[in-house]
Amino acid sequence: MEGDVSLQLPAGQPAPAEAARAKHDAVRDDFAEAVLSGLARKERSIPCRFFYDAVGSELFEEITKLDEYYPTRAETQLLETHRGEIAGLVGAGRVLIEFGSGSSRKTSLLVGALGEVPVYIPIDIAAESLKEAATWLSEQHEGLTILPLIADFTKTRSLPRAAQRRRKLGFFSGSTIGNLGHAEAEAFLANAARLLGKGSAFLIGVDLKKPVSILIPAYNDRRGVTAAFNLNLLVRINRELDGDFDLSCFAHDAVYNERQGRIEMYLVSLAEQTVRVQGRAFAFAEGERIHTENSHKYTVAEFQALARVSGWRPVKAWTDPDQLFSLHLLRL
Repeated sequence: MEGDVSLQLPAGQPAPAEAARAKHDAVRDDFAEAVLSGLARKERSIPCRFFYDAVGSELFEEITKLDEYYPTRAETQLLETHRGEIAGLVGAGRVLIEFGSGSSRKTSLLVGALGEVPVYIPIDIAAESLKEAATWLSEQHEGLTILPLIADFTKTRSLPRAAQRRRKLGFFSGSTIGNLGHAEAEAFLANAARLLGKGSAFLIGVDLKKPVSILIPAYNDRRGVTAAFNLNLLVRINRELDGDFDLSCFAHDAVYNERQGRIEMYLVSLAEQTVRVQGRAFAFAEGERIHTENSHKYTVAEFQALARVSGWRPVKAWTDPDQLFSLHLLRL
């Protein structure tokens, strides 16, 4: 017998069919506004949250399996090695709230370690991938009640009724918090504290600072999968926003900004050209860049300081033997 899987909408939302149409329109409008305003800036940029259409999500799953891309392997190993200790520190019977659920493979390890999980609530804006991940997880854990919540996990203000008046454990894996600027990360952690409530715990995966010789290949692999992932953003603009980007005239690039402690990804114009999106023209000089992603890296002490400022109390941090990645357990 499989667990229950039913998509949840924030309180006060309309019926599912109507809500799905409204959500689709809202996502399209958000995408259009972000692209048009981002391309109009002197330093052009498009938020990384728009990477994850169906093709982008598949490409990212392929990235996680690359030899050069260490974060998924390192975090999975940490969960496998320390899941018993994590479960002991967290305690049984907590509602599990996951921010940005992804494929939920690592979630399965955590659910298995915790034992009694009365309800699992993954929060993500991508309804289809959210449903697929929840369905897969229900097949792995018999009887697990799963209530996927369609929402922006950085701004979620309320949880389904099943989570109320219960102790909660937040889970934020993959070092996705690194995609946020320091002020944004602080705001996210503070909002998560309000959402999860007093007595909650929070398990977060955070990428560590390390040599550039390891960092750059992780974001610019030999097979070009990360390049395809980045360039797919232009494919999506062409498809959804009537763009005319010529993909052969743009290239992927990844650099490490040591002062900011982050990887920066760009799409670089290979020629002087003019691109149109929804009828608006944008002129590019050769070498001009579109910034598409940041991935901040932290030391253990730096992230713990960020957590404290956001209202959390660090309990323990685990790192792998090669000091590539860290898992942090926080409490309120």
